[in-house]
Amino acid sequence: MLTRKEIEKQEYRILAPYAAKSARTRGRLHGEKEHAYRSAYQRDRDRIIYSTAFRRLEYKTQVFVNHEGDHYRTRLTHTLEVAQIAKTIARALRLNTELVEAIALAHDLGHTPFGHSGEDSLAELMAGHGGFDHNSQGLRVVDILEKIYPEFPGLNLSYEVREGIIKHSTPFDKPRRCIPFESKGSPSLEVQVVDVADEIAYDNHDLDDGIASGLIPGEKLESIPLWRKVFCAVKKKYPKISRKIKETHTIGTLIDMQVTDLIKNTEKRIRKFKIKSIPEVRKFPERIVCFGREMGILRKPLREFLVNNLYNHYRVVRMSKKAYRFIEDLFNTYIENPTQLPSQQAALLKKDNKYRVVCDYIAGMTDRYALEEYKKFFDPYKKV
Repeated sequence: MLTRKEIEKQEYRILAPYAAKSARTRGRLHGEKEHAYRSAYQRDRDRIIYSTAFRRLEYKTQVFVNHEGDHYRTRLTHTLEVAQIAKTIARALRLNTELVEAIALAHDLGHTPFGHSGEDSLAELMAGHGGFDHNSQGLRVVDILEKIYPEFPGLNLSYEVREGIIKHSTPFDKPRRCIPFESKGSPSLEVQVVDVADEIAYDNHDLDDGIASGLIPGEKLESIPLWRKVFCAVKKKYPKISRKIKETHTIGTLIDMQVTDLIKNTEKRIRKFKIKSIPEVRKFPERIVCFGREMGILRKPLREFLVNNLYNHYRVVRMSKKAYRFIEDLFNTYIENPTQLPSQQAALLKKDNKYRVVCDYIAGMTDRYALEEYKKFFDPYKKV
């Protein structure tokens, strides 16, 4: 029988000395008896999957708003892809794959509807009222806003998963300082793996969606050295397959190349800097998990291409600006007259300020729910 104690023993036998061990978690905000058959991080993962906030990710924007098409990534499919990439990296480095999976599944729980434009709008509206960013909101979701358990608010996740949420860092995500968590040094290697897996996922899968949408002509990509090298190799190996399959296979190969480079370079850095424990990871002044120099150089033009040709494409910018206005108009409408909030949210005004209540309500909306609310306020023919 595989009990929690056996799982914990296996971790000590299999995982690297610098990997997080569930038996040595720093614990939860509210004391709980441990589960007989699940480790602390397995339990965290399950709680995240069963949460309302996780289900809502299905109808939150990655790049394309939900009604633009059924085959584009949503925040949920992106999250699952990040988790898969992160687990592959963690397993190869002998890190705790269950902690990595839990962090990956939770890393976007605080995201607003309409992707980064929704976040930008709320951040501006909440300036002077406590601010807003999706990392802090994600921590608020798992600590306070989820209402599932009778004994405590939130999901009562372990310190290590909560740290992964608040310290999530990519070129699009800048963590804010949070007092309960160490501000100096580096986060755990498990957190670092999820951060880079997120970059790999959104770079390559946004590219895939951009091609599928027609906003990025496949031929234009051949000006990028990394794409051209891989695409030419695919064409040579599979000359008779369709261009669509060639492009899809190229993207899969790019992911594999980046993951392989990341694993090899990180292992090299662990040896070079003689990392042998978690305290050594935390004291290290820079991120240990990173690409090799050559891959870093090769990735740059591809990322710049995405910014110039997808994120700044006029159709994507129009969607973003429109979404920004939706959020702004909804926010101002609720703030000007909070009695328009549904009764469940209105009740919260007794113990929290109206700006935070409205912010929590809007941040938790899916794209389609936000659009429906907008219509109820501003379409004279829509029933309220």
